[in-house]
Amino acid sequence: MVHTVFRQRKDSSAFKLVVLAMALGALLVGCSSSGSNNARVVDRNSAAPKRPTVTSGQYVVKPGDTLFSIAFRYGWDYKELAARNGIAPPYTIRPGQAIRFSTGASGSTTVVASPSSSSRTTVTRRPVGTSPAAPASTTKTVTTTTAPVVATVPAAERAVGGWTWPANGVLIGKFASNGSLNKGIDIAGDLGQPVFAASGGTVVYAGSGLRGYGELIIIKHSDTYVSAYGHNRRLLVREGQQVKAGQSIAEMGSTGTDRVKLHFEIRRQGKPVDPLQFLPRR
Repeated sequence: MVHTVFRQRKDSSAFKLVVLAMALGALLVGCSSSGSNNARVVDRNSAAPKRPTVTSGQYVVKPGDTLFSIAFRYGWDYKELAARNGIAPPYTIRPGQAIRFSTGASGSTTVVASPSSSSRTTVTRRPVGTSPAAPASTTKTVTTTTAPVVATVPAAERAVGGWTWPANGVLIGKFASNGSLNKGIDIAGDLGQPVFAASGGTVVYAGSGLRGYGELIIIKHSDTYVSAYGHNRRLLVREGQQVKAGQSIAEMGSTGTDRVKLHFEIRRQGKPVDPLQFLPRR
């Protein structure tokens, strides 16, 4: 009986040693894996949220909106959007005004967009003489499936743009032609460092009304080009102000994102283009 108990204790001890060896082996494998140089670091916040061009419905103007900010938000060339709605220069709009995206009859659908919301709620208006729709169908969420168009820049335009870098720092995000990715570039820097106008023009938007861009500046350079500067800590220019290339227009910050950086875009006739085609090599 004593011999049997002793043998069971020996077997139990051996079993514990085997388990301990297995645990140590797993730990060593884990440590070896964690020290690998093949780990991939992904900056999930390198780009602002992107929307495809909206080609249906209407937008109701809110305080602080400009025609340029609305066109930028929904992927339009501001001149085309102005022409669609019969708005003449200097493109003044007022709160409550409906900006139509569709080519059909006005008054069918109104897009009510909130900068702080990722969705757009629509209110369907019943044409005169038709029966009312069921209550459940009076509101819905609009989902746009049209792929955004990325403009092709003629070589002659790239050569004579006179563009300069909008900030000093490390390039941490590049332009992606896939509309679901980055529509510009991202430059890392220090909190409060200067952000410069990449080319001369007129400030057509300065504010925080576009979700995902934080404190944003949009500069109109010509009837063809605008540029955008997002995530600033402080804006140093106002709407309507003329700026020169290289002029300090903001302080770099992290508004609307989780790190200090500048998000910079160039748009040609409302469509995003790769800023590195314009900026001098460095």
